[in-house]
Amino acid sequence: MPRVIRVLIADDHPVVRQGLRTFLDLQDDLDVVGEAADGAEAVALVESLVPDVLLLDLKMPVLDGLGTLLRLGEGGPFPRVLVLTSVSDREDVAPAMRAGAAGFLYKDVEPAALVQAIRAVHGGQILLAPEAAEAMLSGLPGPSGSTAPVSGHVTSLTDREREVLTLIASGRSNREIARELTVAEKTVKTHVSNVLMKLGVQDRTQAALYAVRHGLDRPGG
Repeated sequence: MPRVIRVLIADDHPVVRQGLRTFLDLQDDLDVVGEAADGAEAVALVESLVPDVLLLDLKMPVLDGLGTLLRLGEGGPFPRVLVLTSVSDREDVAPAMRAGAAGFLYKDVEPAALVQAIRAVHGGQILLAPEAAEAMLSGLPGPSGSTAPVSGHVTSLTDREREVLTLIASGRSNREIARELTVAEKTVKTHVSNVLMKLGVQDRTQAALYAVRHGLDRPGG
């Protein structure tokens, strides 16, 4: 029997929270351990309940979703965070992902797809709705100040750096990459730094999205 994934819901609308709880509790491998009506309550419940996955709305009173992510990043337990918000929040994709979110979905997502997304981010994957990925990719740096990434950057990567980029795109940590490639974790950190520098991106999330866009998220891509 698969391990039960402990889920915390943070949304300021009671009807939304109840609907999510009702559906998620029907899944054998999901357990809704709590609900928060604002970001401050979400931070407190993360500390006390230690959920595996936090479903986080961005527009909440007291402390909004981005503020919640930043507060969680200051220390203590940090669950995998799946942002679940309205389509109007496209401009918040990049800040949320940089603050530590593992996924970004909109509230019109199909229930079954939401369940799969929870399982995916819990398993270490980075997951974005297509619209969110488009919004994120549109902000990636390119040459001469343009915003679109250019595949020419990829040619500067060594074969090993391409392998590391593929594993980053699959959501692997440095430790997992080191184990996969049978190298020291310190060596992996060096490769990751080189990948970010050569691609002209700021963090692992942008590198992962770059890999997906250019078909480098699969071995031999």
